[in-house]
Amino acid sequence: MSKMICFDARSLKDEEIIMPKVYNLRYRCIMIGFDMLKRITPPGRMKIIVELNDEANLGDVPDTAIVFSKKTEILYKAKERGYKTAAFAKVSNYEGMDEAWKTGEKFDYLVVELVDETNIPLELLIARLQSKDTVLLKVVNNCQDAEIAFGVMESGSDGVVLRTDDLQEIMEVDKLMEKEEIGKIELVKAKVIDVQHIGMGYRACIDTTNLLGTNEGMIVGSTSNGGLLVSSETHFLPYMELRPFRVNAGAVHSYVWMPDGMTGYITELKAGSKVLCVDTEGNTREVSVGRVKIEMRPLLKIESEFNGIRINTIVQDDWHIRIFGGNGEVRNASTIKAGDEMMAYVCNGGRHVGIKIDERLEER
Repeated sequence: MSKMICFDARSLKDEEIIMPKVYNLRYRCIMIGFDMLKRITPPGRMKIIVELNDEANLGDVPDTAIVFSKKTEILYKAKERGYKTAAFAKVSNYEGMDEAWKTGEKFDYLVVELVDETNIPLELLIARLQSKDTVLLKVVNNCQDAEIAFGVMESGSDGVVLRTDDLQEIMEVDKLMEKEEIGKIELVKAKVIDVQHIGMGYRACIDTTNLLGTNEGMIVGSTSNGGLLVSSETHFLPYMELRPFRVNAGAVHSYVWMPDGMTGYITELKAGSKVLCVDTEGNTREVSVGRVKIEMRPLLKIESEFNGIRINTIVQDDWHIRIFGGNGEVRNASTIKAGDEMMAYVCNGGRHVGIKIDERLEER
């Protein structure tokens, strides 16, 4: 995960219970007090941020550690000695926010704690520091706060400092990091073997709360063996405006791929559901559903094959539906024919309530 997630261990009540668990999770940074240096032994992969309140103790701080202090004079001394440095700012008004970025840009890191629930100060700090080398870390108390901090101003803060004794929240942030790590699937070129106009049926548009790119869409298929990468509505249409939040996904029986290796039927999706947005390089991100729009339309079945595995995707039978070709180019659904190569995701079949299972199962 590109974001820096630091665990604040300075005021833990159950240090002996929680710290061993943190060491075995995905945290890459730990914040400790100077008095903890001799008893805390995190694994070598973890960065250490050491809070320092007395300049006289500076010589006892490992040179690989980041020196954190509320006293800028200590930070300047640490900087002179070659340490990475982290300033702190508690922001409760505009003047405090303005002072925070002015101080923060002088050091390697700025740890900011917001008194009010609004993220407006964070937005302003991100804007002020976006051209600087300072790493901006927001203090958060739970996983939801961390996820929101990463979404502010699209780019989000560079990281967070999680301050909690709640083991459940510590585990939830670990899951958030895991989710960010699962950001790639393997796409293949599947050859079209049959295209059929199958008459009227219900199809669904999946409207998300995100803006999708021109190379993004969703994996849609009739079977759990896989599906085609159906494009977002981000390409020129002569008779209607673009809908960059939408994928005109397919017939209502179809599977749509979701986070954590899950699938869901289109009819199961509703506002707030999470689906997987996939680009032509196989990069994935989680997006939220805002609405599912189901209407009767003529339908088109596109059957494809890769390494002996057959998949089919049924979409609205119309020129304006776009599906990605084998080289990532957008194809108009009504022009696809046998022999064409399409961008597809292919996997071993077998699902029960969307979860992959190991049992004999045949879908046609």
